[in-house]
Amino acid sequence: MNCTTYPLNSLGTYKYVVILSCYQGKLLLSRHKKRDTWETQGGHIEPGETPFEAAERELYEEAGAKVYHLMPLCDYWAGEESTKEDGNGMLFTAVIHELAPLPESEVAEVKTFCQLPDNLTYPAITPTLFAQIANRR
Repeated sequence: MNCTTYPLNSLGTYKYVVILSCYQGKLLLSRHKKRDTWETQGGHIEPGETPFEAAERELYEEAGAKVYHLMPLCDYWAGEESTKEDGNGMLFTAVIHELAPLPESEVAEVKTFCQLPDNLTYPAITPTLFAQIANRR
């Protein structure tokens, strides 16, 4: 799996959103009910949604975020060239100020981390996306 980042709004069409979330000064990651690994909040953009609207929806569905500041960061492409499975996405950052209980969804739990854990769902993508925050400091 490969992942490449681009300046914001350069890809034009988007299939996914990913949100790099911070809560109480730590990374906030989610664990899917069917997996033992950790991942960022995000997912498919639904028909009729803008990337920003999709990011807001995913942030609530997968983290229970109630009060937050959400900001687009950059575009990305992730995929496997050999299988032609890929998609363009928009990357966001979120500083979450208040969490509500998780809504009924595919997410089992959320947890804060001081750094990215070793057991990531997307180990070839997540570190590349988080590097964008460090590159902007």
